[in-house]
Amino acid sequence: MNHDQYPEAYLKQILTDVKTIALVGASAKPARDSYQTMVALLEAGYEVYPVNPFEAGNSILGQRCYAALTDIPHSIDMVDIFRSSDAALAITEDAIAIGAKVVWMQLEVINVEARDKAVKVGLKVVMNRCPKLELEKPYWTNVLS
Repeated sequence: MNHDQYPEAYLKQILTDVKTIALVGASAKPARDSYQTMVALLEAGYEVYPVNPFEAGNSILGQRCYAALTDIPHSIDMVDIFRSSDAALAITEDAIAIGAKVVWMQLEVINVEARDKAVKVGLKVVMNRCPKLELEKPYWTNVLS
């Protein structure tokens, strides 16, 4: 898999198959990209679990926020990483530990070691992309219907 350019079919398959998403680095501030992405994911019909230790126990967009991935009492299909590239490895390790199927690193988040570790145990990986922006592309018409 070329992680610099993903086939549309690969991204479409991921976003069609996943139902639950943990958004690590979620923000309660509407101006933040993570907030706007969470809005888009919720509107697309996903169950989204925000993760932010500073907001743990509070709600973001009506969803209970958790301090860590390992605190979420539900199965998670995809972990969306809104943190730095350096933080992505530890988050990926937690994603593996909770049995996630996909690790998605946001725009400008690239960690080859995290990618390799996830791929080695069978997870799908996306780096340097935003699911909100992918869902806005024309080929998504009726994909989640």
